[in-house]
Amino acid sequence: MTAPVFSTLGCRLNAYETEAMKKLAARAGIDNAVVVNTCAVTAEAVRKARQEIRRLRRDNPEATLIVTGCAAQTEPETFAAMDEVDRVIGNSEKMQPATWNAMSGPDFVGATERVQVDDIMSVRETAGHLIDGFGSRSRAYVQIQNGCDHRCTFCIIPFGRGNSRSVPAGVVVDQIRRLVERGFNEVVLTGVDLTSWGADLPGEPRLGDMVMRILTHVPELPRLRISSIDSIEADERLMQAIATEPRLMPHLHLSLQAGDNMILKRMKRRHAREDAIRFCEEARRLRPDMTFGADIIVGFPTETEAMFENSLALVEECGLTWLHVFPYSARKGTPAARMPQVRGGAIRERAARLRSLGEAQVARHLAVQVGRSHRVLLESPRMGRTEQFTEVIFSSDQPEGKIVSARITGTQGGQLCA
Repeated sequence: MTAPVFSTLGCRLNAYETEAMKKLAARAGIDNAVVVNTCAVTAEAVRKARQEIRRLRRDNPEATLIVTGCAAQTEPETFAAMDEVDRVIGNSEKMQPATWNAMSGPDFVGATERVQVDDIMSVRETAGHLIDGFGSRSRAYVQIQNGCDHRCTFCIIPFGRGNSRSVPAGVVVDQIRRLVERGFNEVVLTGVDLTSWGADLPGEPRLGDMVMRILTHVPELPRLRISSIDSIEADERLMQAIATEPRLMPHLHLSLQAGDNMILKRMKRRHAREDAIRFCEEARRLRPDMTFGADIIVGFPTETEAMFENSLALVEECGLTWLHVFPYSARKGTPAARMPQVRGGAIRERAARLRSLGEAQVARHLAVQVGRSHRVLLESPRMGRTEQFTEVIFSSDQPEGKIVSARITGTQGGQLCA
């Protein structure tokens, strides 16, 4: 029996779901299979998925090749047309035991229909209960939400993930308690649109309610971290947690996307640049050691040089440290794809400038840390991360998975030294 090969592209949530699929495939007794969990966030992501499929077919000529994930959900016909592909499975179907059970056996190529992709908008619940998180020996990721109710003009993800669905708070707390019992010292809450968590649950609780409930009911959890949030949806209890709960890590990754109000409007975002600046100022007032990451798209349709410079200025005005820069690429089926496009050369040049600014922001952050002491969670014997998620390298072995106090002595290649 040959264990299935899994390849994951895209976001942390995809990686989480791959772990669930591994367990489903194992329980179904599936072998000699290759599973590609695709991303659809950009046209480039879809191109990379096709490239990965061709590579894996060359490396595994006799295996059954299964394609799933967001790209499979949004454009199943693209992958069904590839000679290398035996099965195309949607995002909902990939999380169902029945899907994998139907494909078990020594030769399941003809056992079920080749394309199984249903209407993702009809899905009403998440599959967050399938696994107890995943991650390194030190940090675990827990899915608390899936899908998105918003319709940003550049984004195809709601059509890959469906509408927003929340994992009940009690289920999440139980998961985290088990993870702590297994020795994890940090848990990261993850989802597609985290700040929409709870809107579909009785009483419509907010993300801040979930955070406070976790910290209250799992007092032995040393560190709780939140992944990407939409700052305009940050609720009062979340801000209270930022101000009063030292176990909530002082690092937030913000879905900002642009720093120009006209571009934000054309993106159909729900915040203005002033809202982003105000949020960062307030969060840093409540927690002076707070650091911010952010997603920013460059070259969105109609973006002028002056509009781009507003995005550059936002980095300074919000005090952003960790930038994820996305050169815009049109996604078929989105409103932005029908807008006047920016030249590719201009997009590449702007992306380079923004990345350069991001590198300067990281260098500035690192320089300030020299001489300070940090609590570092060890991901390996010689590397860990501070509470602000900054990498620290050690000159001697440390206890992997543990939190140690370290004095920062210098910087090297985008990392702190201890």
